[in-house]
Amino acid sequence: MMLSAQSALWFLPFVGPIALWVAFSDMKWMKIHNYAVLALVGVYLVIGLIALPFQTWAWGWLSLLVVLVVGFALSSVGLLGGGDAKFAAAMAPFIALGDLSLFLMLLAGVTIVSFIAHRALRALPVAQALAPGWESWHRREFPMGLALGPSLLFYLGLATVFGNGGA
Repeated sequence: MMLSAQSALWFLPFVGPIALWVAFSDMKWMKIHNYAVLALVGVYLVIGLIALPFQTWAWGWLSLLVVLVVGFALSSVGLLGGGDAKFAAAMAPFIALGDLSLFLMLLAGVTIVSFIAHRALRALPVAQALAPGWESWHRREFPMGLALGPSLLFYLGLATVFGNGGA
């Protein structure tokens, strides 16, 4: 992996609560709140300066912009929610460009598992009783935050073990 273990270790304690909150809030309200997106961007802004070489940190902002533009294009044609697009953009700087294909495979796998688990759980009355009023139990759309947040966490976790000495 191109992201160093040290960089991933810097990010994990700050990114973890945000990513878990996004998964929870998207299941409960079918919404990724702007403050979660801004918090993740803030983590990159501050911790990224400590965890990454300056040039790598600076290029990360371009990846945020590219993913934001692509995400809004997908959102405008109904293929992705606006909150999903914004959160994906906020996640982008954390992913080393050399790890992009690995991350996309990880995201695909987590999305499939999350989708199957969510659909299976919502079919169980006990799950609905444990989390009454969750929007995602009753909506046709899938709460993509349930896949996005954990994918970022798994990526950073893998980088702590398999990350190299680079960025």
